[in-house]
Amino acid sequence: MFTKQNLLATLAGFVVMFLLGYAIWGYATADFFESHTLNSFMKDPPDMLIIAISNILAVFALSTIYGKWAQGNYGAGSGFNFGFWIGIFIGLGINLLTYGTTEMMDLTGHIVEAIIDIVFYGIVGAVIGIVYNSTAPKAAAS
Repeated sequence: MFTKQNLLATLAGFVVMFLLGYAIWGYATADFFESHTLNSFMKDPPDMLIIAISNILAVFALSTIYGKWAQGNYGAGSGFNFGFWIGIFIGLGINLLTYGTTEMMDLTGHIVEAIIDIVFYGIVGAVIGIVYNSTAPKAAAS
């Protein structure tokens, strides 16, 4: 669990998750989601330390699961595929559950959020896969 691969993939994944998440939700889509919000519960300003801690914990979990899931078949493709399915789980599973149980956003907002989540977690997964591949122990020469 605390292997060099996992820790380096966690670090790289954290940087991507934190910065890309900030770029997507903090800037690129902020106006869109504001127009599709029904009831806002957002902190102003958000607690960036807590967001960073949550990101590092989430990426550590993703990296640990990926390390077992990929079964040595590490790389950008398998990482993206892994992240894609995480994005389906969160984007469609959790977001549609949230739509069905709360009045935070309209359906359009939740669908767009789901699409973004699928791509976002695919990218984070690809980074994790790249790091796992580049730090994998080299096979002994025959």
